Order: sequence, then structure tokens, then C-alpha cells
Amino acid sequence: MKINDAVFGLLLLVLGAVVLAVVQSYPKIPGQQVGPALFPGLIAAGLCLCGAMLVLKGWRERREQPWLCFGDWVRSPRHVLALALVVFGVVFYILAANTLGFLIVSITILTALMWSLQVRPAVALLVAVVATLVIYTLFYKLLRVPLPWASSHLTPGSPCLLLWCKLSRWCSSRTR
Repeated sequence: MKINDAVFGLLLLVLGAVVLAVVQSYPKIPGQQVGPALFPGLIAAGLCLCGAMLVLKGWRERREQPWLCFGDWVRSPRHVLALALVVFGVVFYILAANTLGFLIVSITILTALMWSLQVRPAVALLVAVVATLVIYTLFYKLLRVPLPWASSHLTPGSPCLLLWCKLSRWCSSRTR
């Protein structure tokens, strides 16, 4: 699928502007000149710059390049499944992060995404755990970005935790 660069650039420009507006409300860290808004703000500024460049490029090439063109991958079920998993992962994170917490949701999403890319389940689970712990350490511990923690419903023996444990065991059994 090919989207005209002007359309994609406009989306990036709007996304960057929204992120820049949101990070202005992030709390400041007393005694430090940089806070949790630094990295998202830099990334948002980069998105705005790249978006503006894509809008200009797409606008110049609008006669040769259609607004939307589907590629051959749309006929591949594996690629369509991977795209659906990315969208489902974002929706799942939005809906489940406050209940299950960042650690469980992130490990689940990363494991599912890597499994859809045909990574062996044990390797996918191991990489997901390590990547989640690195992300957690960078954002929560070093940058002090508040990440959702599990709700009080997630206690030992709770249905959510038991479901996650069963899912992990099922993934591990698929490697044997």
C-alpha cells in the first residue's frame, strides 16, 4: 500500500503538533532543567519537520503518484495478520494497561507481535521480557515517566493474573 507522501506528511505533522501540545503539561522535575517532556518533545519536533518535508514532496509529485495505491502484501494473509496485530496491540494497551499494568501488557503485546513474525515463542517471550524491562527502566526509573501499574484487582490468585499465566504457559508449550 502506498499513500501519497503529502497525506502521510500531514498525518505526521498533526501527530507531532498534538504531542507537542500534550507534553507541555508534563510535570517539571525540581532542580533539573530537563524533564519527562524532553524526549517526547524532541521526537514530536522531528515528526513535525519530517511531516512538513513529506507534505512538500508529495505536493510536488501529486500528478505522478496516486493518493492511495495497494501493494501485493494486501493479498498476503500473514502480512494482513501482522498489521491487524499492531492495531489490536495499540487498542489492547489503551484498554488493559491500567488494569494489568505496563509490564504485563507490554510483554504480551511484544510476544504476540514477534510470534506473528514467526519468531519462536520462547525466544519471543525472552526478548519481550528483556525489552519491556529496558523500556521500564529507561522511562519509569530514569526519566520518571509515570507508567500504568497494575490495579488492585491484580493480586495473586486473581482471574487476570491467572489468565496471563495460562497464556504464558501456552506460549511456552508451543516451543516443545
